[in-house]
Amino acid sequence: MAAETYLQGVEISASQFFEIWRHYDADGNGYMDGKELQCFIQELQQARKKAGLDLTPEMKKFVDQFSSSDGKIGIVELAQILPTEENFLLFFRCQQLKSSEDFMQTWRKYDSDHSGYIDAEELKSFLKDLLQKANKQIEDTKLSEYTDIMLKMFDENNDGKLELTEMARLLPVQENFLLKFQGVKMCGKEFNKAFDTFDSDGNGYIDEQELDALLKDLCEKNKTELDINHIATYKKNIMALSDGGKLYRTELALILSADGN
Repeated sequence: MAAETYLQGVEISASQFFEIWRHYDADGNGYMDGKELQCFIQELQQARKKAGLDLTPEMKKFVDQFSSSDGKIGIVELAQILPTEENFLLFFRCQQLKSSEDFMQTWRKYDSDHSGYIDAEELKSFLKDLLQKANKQIEDTKLSEYTDIMLKMFDENNDGKLELTEMARLLPVQENFLLKFQGVKMCGKEFNKAFDTFDSDGNGYIDEQELDALLKDLCEKNKTELDINHIATYKKNIMALSDGGKLYRTELALILSADGN
């Protein structure tokens, strides 16, 4: 199979990386876990042995960590261990996306029209800026190829654009706080009611104090998904979407509404 063959390579191209991910993320949920992860580890070891290559130090560390655990990895973690072409790897190692707060600020910058998603052109600008910050120059055709591959990788509903939760897969699994909110999202009607309730002064936006009250209420109602001791972190990350401390309905909907904004 092609994906297994690619694991034997000294350097993996961006398109090959995508094929490997698509093959081992068999259920398409955006992560490798359980049998998927164990299958990948086994076939990685076999492929390297067949190619006459030792596991790299990163691969050995990865195998030791996940061979006997119930963990899961995302695309970012996979990119850390596979010998992928250098320029493509930069997208998964950039300092700009090391934390959820940084990611939210980046999202706000590139979702320039506040549509609630990043389209192909906005994504291309984002990738180009990341490369420029790393002092890397590539041809426009290569940049277009990377943009296309990233869309295929992250666009779960195949609508040709990336929503916040889709783009957040650029974050390491442990940093992706949005995963915590997947199980507590509300339908549009419930979300609007909650927004109106906690917008206590009726000025059309949620400030930091109002968000604090909203999050405490959510934590009390969803103790298995959310930890009330982490409210300060949740609040800091969500407020990174705000406009000068004003969190409008459309921005909060990205986090809490199952219907989008």
